[in-house]
Amino acid sequence: MEKKSFRHFLKVSDFQASEVREIFELTEDIRKNPGQFDHRFARKTVCLLFEKSSTRTRLSFEAGVHQMGGDTVFLGGDSQLARGETIEDTARVMSGYLDMVIIRTFGHDRIERFAKSAEIPVINGLTDGHHPCQALSDFSFIGKEFGEIKGIRMAYVGDGNNMAHSLMEAAALLGVHLIVATPPGYAPDRDVLRWSTEQARKNGGSITWMSDPMEAARGARVLYTDVWTSMGQEAESSIREQSFAGFQINREMLSRAESDAIVLHCLPAYRGKEVTEEVLEGPRSRVFPQAENRLHLQKALMLFCSRKG
Repeated sequence: MEKKSFRHFLKVSDFQASEVREIFELTEDIRKNPGQFDHRFARKTVCLLFEKSSTRTRLSFEAGVHQMGGDTVFLGGDSQLARGETIEDTARVMSGYLDMVIIRTFGHDRIERFAKSAEIPVINGLTDGHHPCQALSDFSFIGKEFGEIKGIRMAYVGDGNNMAHSLMEAAALLGVHLIVATPPGYAPDRDVLRWSTEQARKNGGSITWMSDPMEAARGARVLYTDVWTSMGQEAESSIREQSFAGFQINREMLSRAESDAIVLHCLPAYRGKEVTEEVLEGPRSRVFPQAENRLHLQKALMLFCSRKG
């Protein structure tokens, strides 16, 4: 199989701000002119190697590959990785069969090890540390909604998890003023916070962490939340629900935001916990168009990673 220059995408900070903007421009081109991309992945085979469950990530990547003329292979928990084959050997073997791999796994070190041994593009479909495809898609969507991204004030309310990390890195590159509000003990990773704060300052934005969700929501044009209990944390569910009391996006919190504020959620949503039914189904919610945007953004991302050296 012929090897070409390519890029991995393991976390948002792998890219420069100019590259992110290029992907956003390509996303809009794909959205407006999908037929022009029908054969861009002809004779290409993409594997989805997923060690975690998925709905939106799997469907949007599979649909995107097929709509561009390619084929997909799905590997779940039944691969030889589950029986002890090394990540490095798996990456080398898959590089001989495939043109790209989308990985959804646990520790972020697993995808880093895979990428080091792979000779084809590797894209992060979610790890415990980062969810970069979702974050890029969300800021692409915000730009479509408001006609601008730089300077937007955004509040993320919830757990300082993989979603928070990727939103912080993307906001830092794009000059967004992002306030992350989490309960004490659930703050984002210190290294991610430090990097994002420094980069945001260079790009005209800001990253702030606090533990007051109502203050974070004040004046925001985007309110964002995620589940309080991520995959693999189910045993902590009851403790987390107590810790996150007061961090629900509801009518009161929404009233603190700007009058044109929108509500985003990466889904799945647990109605009545991190967000109320009223808000999720209300006129400010953009959750389902937000989810649809994954399809267009990830087509652009796959094309970008395939052709860039």
